Amino acid sequence: MKNVDIDLNLLVALDVLLAEGSVTAAAQRLGLSISAMSRTLARLRAATGDPLLVRAGRGMVPTPRAEELREHVHILTRDAQAVLRPQMNKLDVDALDLTFTIRVSEAFMAFLSAVVVAAVSKTAPGVCLRFAPKPDKDAGPLRDGVIDLEIGVIGTTAPEIRTRFLFNDRLVGLVRTGHWLLAAGDVIRPETYAACYHIAVSKDGNTVGPIDAALHALGLERLIKVVVPGFPDAMRIARQSDLVALVPQSCVGNHQTPDHDAMSGLASFDLPVVIPDFKISAMWHPRRDADPAHKWLRDTVMDICRAAYLQR
Repeated sequence: MKNVDIDLNLLVALDVLLAEGSVTAAAQRLGLSISAMSRTLARLRAATGDPLLVRAGRGMVPTPRAEELREHVHILTRDAQAVLRPQMNKLDVDALDLTFTIRVSEAFMAFLSAVVVAAVSKTAPGVCLRFAPKPDKDAGPLRDGVIDLEIGVIGTTAPEIRTRFLFNDRLVGLVRTGHWLLAAGDVIRPETYAACYHIAVSKDGNTVGPIDAALHALGLERLIKVVVPGFPDAMRIARQSDLVALVPQSCVGNHQTPDHDAMSGLASFDLPVVIPDFKISAMWHPRRDADPAHKWLRDTVMDICRAAYLQR
């Protein structure tokens, strides 16, 4: 049999294709065009002698050979990346040429992402930051190396995931500037608050939270008129209506440094009932503990969060 030179870059492409099960999704993840990804799949089919992914309705499904290769290819790819990543005793941040994928909460994205980008761009101009949405708290992407760092409320029970506390956040009320609720002064009574029409934020349709438990203890209940999937949506609707939103303090800045752009046309207020703060943490897989570049990223995020919040 004739010897064939194998392009090891195909291994990375195969790992992503088998993980995504889609040429389009694999192209997006690798930063390629769909046509380039299709050509790569054709090369992989020629190299392996197997179709790998075949049409099934509107989607694609792996062949038995692809199923057999999936785990082996993932391990090989991860090991190859570890071998080829330089380990420097003293990290030359200015020379870093890496992409970090950070899965973040909406609050972090709204208030701190721009600060993180500015700090990273200043000290490591070769680093690219990819912010990914946080649809759930599944630890799988951290374990698989799809996500390098996660910022938000700890929700995973995976015991191996490393965590670092960043700051305490809390919920605040939000209304349009000039709203009648704030006309009576600084003190808002629970009865008055509950009687307003409210916006609830929920990705899964569940609108009951700590605020509802606290109101229920007083025999009160929110009148929810709108349910939206995210806090930016709630802020936008509150700005243009008489509805009351409930958002994390971090979405609007902190007491010392409010985000004037985010708060344009809006006013925040302390809730008339006591509900607990919640902790925002950084999370990563232990395989990245000793990685100097990853440690630099973690420390950068920690320093920014400390500056923004620990003086609240």
